[in-house]
Amino acid sequence: MRSTICFILFTVFITIQTIFAQDVVTTGAERTEEYLPLLKGKRVGLVVNQTSVINNAETCLLDTLLSLNANVVKVFAPEHGFRGDADAGETVKDGKDKRTGIPILSLYGSNKKPTPQQLKDIDILIFDIQDVGARFYTYISTLFYIMEAAAENNKEVIVLDRPNPCDYVEGPILKPAFRSFVGMLPIPLLHGCTVGELAQMINGEGWISKNPSGCRLTVIPCLGWEHQQEYSLPVKPSPNLPNDQAIRLYASLCPFEGTKISVGRGTTFPFQVLGAPNEKYGDFTFTPQALPGFDKNPMHKGQTCYGVDLRRVNNLEKGFTLSYFIDFFNRSGEGASFIDRARFFDLLMGTDTVRKAVLAGKSEEEISASWEEELNSYRKMREKYLLYK
Repeated sequence: MRSTICFILFTVFITIQTIFAQDVVTTGAERTEEYLPLLKGKRVGLVVNQTSVINNAETCLLDTLLSLNANVVKVFAPEHGFRGDADAGETVKDGKDKRTGIPILSLYGSNKKPTPQQLKDIDILIFDIQDVGARFYTYISTLFYIMEAAAENNKEVIVLDRPNPCDYVEGPILKPAFRSFVGMLPIPLLHGCTVGELAQMINGEGWISKNPSGCRLTVIPCLGWEHQQEYSLPVKPSPNLPNDQAIRLYASLCPFEGTKISVGRGTTFPFQVLGAPNEKYGDFTFTPQALPGFDKNPMHKGQTCYGVDLRRVNNLEKGFTLSYFIDFFNRSGEGASFIDRARFFDLLMGTDTVRKAVLAGKSEEEISASWEEELNSYRKMREKYLLYK
């Protein structure tokens, strides 16, 4: 009897261990044994921010590599800066890390691509930044420029991979005429890749025009993660994506940045609400304020905004939907003037066909059907570069 009970308890223990082991995700950055040998005798430049952490977000990659005697020469900082506290669109300045004295060079100031002079004293670039799966999230634009600069200056690139927390293939594919820093690559609005997979795609599809063969690239994959597996970020990836809900809604609400509708910047719940200073938009109210750590100069600052609270909505649609945008467009009654920053809206969409379709009164189903053929071609191409099931 006792042996039977012991056997049952042992089986339960092993089962629980197995379940927890399956839930543990090891990021590329945490696999130092895989990439540290590649840094031996090399001068290293890091492309990192506040998401570049390991050990349950307790240690930043810069500190880790220095403790392991890697020769880190400088840090390149993307939009929002090395510490991730600069507002969207705010210029990031050069400086020095207070803790280590390592120089920090901005890739969101006078140049978004490293210059030959900035790369002169390094041999290898390490990219370790958490993406959220949306084409207009600018960290992947920085990835492209890093790879392009490396190809042009004969430098190596190591991408330390991290999971995609919004892992869908949806939305329109970017057209060349709408290429910008909020859309560099001919991929869908939700691209369904990790940064490591995107890096392989950039090389494999010859998107670096001056060097179609790409740069010298090594990707250190994650362990314990598969496509469509949910993943909660240990650190917010940018000031206005504070939680899983905001990340889930980001792709669908970002198009409102081409209008006068607030997405909640200047509150503690950005990208989880919608509203403007007009009661026609709904009965939920919020008042944007200058809010350090979120947004210091939000739209409609100090004004009561009326709209909807998506935190209260059960069974939120996953992936990308135009339903919120079409709803508010119809509520406005303003026609074309509702999209008052039309060019920026088109850059976010990667095409002008979405705006024109909304203005023509087409349904979400009709609009999404228009890009399905291209999405199917993209999905087939994407399969070549997938690192995970």
